[in-house]
Formats: sequence, C-alpha cells, structure tokens
Amino acid sequence: MTQDTHNKNTDNTQLHNTADCDVRQRFFIQDSPVRGDVVRLSRSYAKTIAQKPYPEAIKRLLGEMLTAASLIIGTVKIDGRLSIQLQSADSDSLLNWAMAECDQDGIIRALASWKADNDEQIEAWDNMTQANEAFAELGAQGQGVLFINIQPDGGEPYQGIVERSHDNLADCLAHYQKQSAQIPTLINLASDGLQAGGILVQMLPRTFEETMEAEQNQDAGIDDDLWTRLTILTRTVKASELTTLDANEIIYRLYNEENVVAPDPVELTFGCTCSREKCEMAIEQIGEEEALDIVEEQGGIFEMDCGFCAEVYKFDKDDVQAIFAE
Repeated sequence: MTQDTHNKNTDNTQLHNTADCDVRQRFFIQDSPVRGDVVRLSRSYAKTIAQKPYPEAIKRLLGEMLTAASLIIGTVKIDGRLSIQLQSADSDSLLNWAMAECDQDGIIRALASWKADNDEQIEAWDNMTQANEAFAELGAQGQGVLFINIQPDGGEPYQGIVERSHDNLADCLAHYQKQSAQIPTLINLASDGLQAGGILVQMLPRTFEETMEAEQNQDAGIDDDLWTRLTILTRTVKASELTTLDANEIIYRLYNEENVVAPDPVELTFGCTCSREKCEMAIEQIGEEEALDIVEEQGGIFEMDCGFCAEVYKFDKDDVQAIFAE
C-alpha cells in the first residue's frame, strides 16, 4: 500500500476523526453489500498486557486476539460478550490457553496461561517474538482447539468451534466466518507488543428484493469485480500500518476510490467484570467447611485475585460465615 492513493477522490469518502487509537470504526461501501470494521488498540491493550509478565510472543498473540474479538462482535447482533479462546491439546505445549473478550459496549480484556518452569522453557519463550510463534504452541495444524464463545445478556450461551485450518489466527477466523455463516470474509490482524490493530471486510448476501432491484435497474447493478478488487486491496495493508495508523487513515488509503460511508466509531476500553459478589458466589460453590479451611490455611484471610485486572478480594472467617448465613 503506497502513499499515492492518499491523493485520489477525496470526495468519495465520508470518514470521522479517530485520532483516539482505541476504537472500532465501521465502514460500508455505498450501494453494495460490503461492510467492514477497523480496530485500533493502544492504551486498552497496554493495560491488558501489563497485568502479567507475558513473554513477547504471547503479548502479541493477545493483541491479535483482542483485536479479533473486537472485530467479530461487530458482526453479531447481541447485547452481551464475545470471547475467543485458544486451548492447547498437547501437555508439552508452552502455551496452556489464552482468551480475549469484548462486550457490546467496547469493554475488552484478555488473559493467558503459559509454562516457564525451567531455564529451557524460559529460553524458548525468549527466542519467540511473533504472535504466530505463540499460536504455533497449540500444536501442528489441525491440533489445538479454538473457540468463539457468545454470551448474550440473559440469553443462552453459544460456542462455535473454529477449525485449525491455517497457521495464524486471522486466516482461521476468516475461514470460520466463511464456513459457518456462508459469508466471504477477509481478516488481517497485527500486534507489535505495544499497539494492535486489524481489519475485517465481509460481503453480505443480498436480499431477494435487492437482487430484483439490481436486475431491473442497470444503474443499481451488481459490481461483479467489487469483491475481487477489495480482496486485492485489503491484502496490501502492512502490519505496521494496522498498528500505527489512524483507523480512518487505513480505510482511506485502501478504499479511497470506492464510495465509503462510516458511522460514528465505537470506543474500546480495558475493563473487567470481576466483583466481590462474584467471589462470594464462587465461595458458595466451594462450600462453607472447605472455605473456612482455606481461611485457616492462609493465616486468617482467604484471598481471591482476578487474573484479568489483578484486583484482590479478601475474606476472613466472619465474611465466609456471613455468606452462608444469608
């Protein structure tokens, strides 16, 4: 992608200022069934990976996963949360699991578990610098498990299993979208350990009425070359551009010769859903006797910490007894 495109057909693109680099910016190609989103993460991503001493490759993988969750939730009509989860199928894998979540309000969080129990494992992580290297720790292609989990507020949860069809997260998710929803999808993801970004473009099916109108009105005819053209353009975007450029600068550079329309962007922020009330519910599941034993073993205080945000909730003997007295 070159700077030359920046100077063409300015009037065709109606975009907003997204100088704040924690946004999801939707866009449409006018008079076509194409929609897309660009996600940029900076402060929210930095807060996420600051919670634990992640190896560099896992930092970058979590950046791609956060970006992907923020992109894909824009394609589903729910009030709730969407998460992407990776689970290793190999006990010798250095990556146990990883997950990233985004809700409909743009609140994101992520977490990963990895092995670094000896010098050999630590050195192995030190030699990895890319997200795809951490992704490869799931095992060979076809191994490991990828999930998309959707939790509607007050509704039944849904889990989709993503085929490990490629050696990177973006292509696996694009393949899943095409296979499960029958919607041609392009996904590019990037993370440099400091910032993250990505783009998703989809060709939505036309309704029967839209198809009839296109056939009857030559001016509203289907652009048969549109998806091929957009595919070529989208594949030109560089990882460094996805992690450093403003969301609408990316859209403009790629598609400035198309009629692009963009609504207001959605702000993305780091946040956590943990609470003292949820910890109390977990203690109820443990049972009073076992919870009191833990209090005694831990010197009079039962501490429960959140891996996402590092918040620590403390319960003494009186607190535990109060939970079961209610």
